[in-house]
Amino acid sequence: MVETIEWTNAGVVMIDQTRLPREKVFVTCRDYKEVAEAIRAMVIRGAPAIGVAAAMGVALGVEKADPANLDAEFTVICDTLAATRPTAVNLFWAIERMKRLYGTLKGRSIAEIRARMREEALEIRLDDIAINEAMGRYGAALVPDGKSVLTHCNAGALATAGYGTALGVIRAAVASGKKIDVFADETRPFLQGARLTAWELQQDGIPVTLITDNMAGHFFKGGRIGCVVVGADRIARNGDTANKIGTYSVAVLAKENGVPFYVAAPVSTLDLTLASGDLIPIEQRPAREVTEVFGVPVAPEGVRVENPAFDVTPARYITAIITERGVAFPPFEESLAKLVLG
Repeated sequence: MVETIEWTNAGVVMIDQTRLPREKVFVTCRDYKEVAEAIRAMVIRGAPAIGVAAAMGVALGVEKADPANLDAEFTVICDTLAATRPTAVNLFWAIERMKRLYGTLKGRSIAEIRARMREEALEIRLDDIAINEAMGRYGAALVPDGKSVLTHCNAGALATAGYGTALGVIRAAVASGKKIDVFADETRPFLQGARLTAWELQQDGIPVTLITDNMAGHFFKGGRIGCVVVGADRIARNGDTANKIGTYSVAVLAKENGVPFYVAAPVSTLDLTLASGDLIPIEQRPAREVTEVFGVPVAPEGVRVENPAFDVTPARYITAIITERGVAFPPFEESLAKLVLG
């Protein structure tokens, strides 16, 4: 599996996901502003990966900060990273975790503060990989043997620190001996399914078939798809789930055709402060992502564009939510709270 993000002496190194699959290029972010721009420009994307990147960005900012003005600079660092993308709650979760640690380090030497912040960011990365592997073990049991799995967008190693959420479930199912193949929606307009999911699965030798987003209904009706597994960027208290735009349509089609629809996400993606998905902020992306494909215009100049990056799938369409602490079934308000609170 590809190394999505790592901490090095030169800075935070991440694979440039905007260049895949045409070329495999790594970029080095040498300060927190470059990390923030990488998140904003989707050089790195996927809710868990964004969280890891934000934690490393905070640590990198502290490494470079003026010790005499550390508190003020720390606030700017956190605010800059938090302003990059509004929907993925893991971003804010990771920043808050770094803030809590910083608050315990008052009066310590600058060397100790920097070391502890760096260690925390590295721990968040390792935790994410372990969480994804645990999620995969829980989810593998739900995947039917001998059928196809449909997934939307990319929720694999590239969207996390490693292994993946939705693709982690698929990888674990294959590792358990199940004979499955994958339908990957292309996921317009940024083509994460075509560029990233198909590439990842090919790297792992897992059979994958790429389809355009508007083909999913055809294959549901034909009976080839045994289940859907997707990731998530934020899950409200009632189970409503924000994921890449187009997920809601897939969920409705799955329900209509009696196909189980599973969401795979770490507990850090749960936002129990929000009663429903109506309260989840939806990021709006630039119009050129819709009017152009790799810089080539595909629409009339000046046409009006709407480009929400995410939609919200109501809980009634979700069969179960797979986390590293177990599988939550409806009613989600009870089951999700139990997973979080124990």
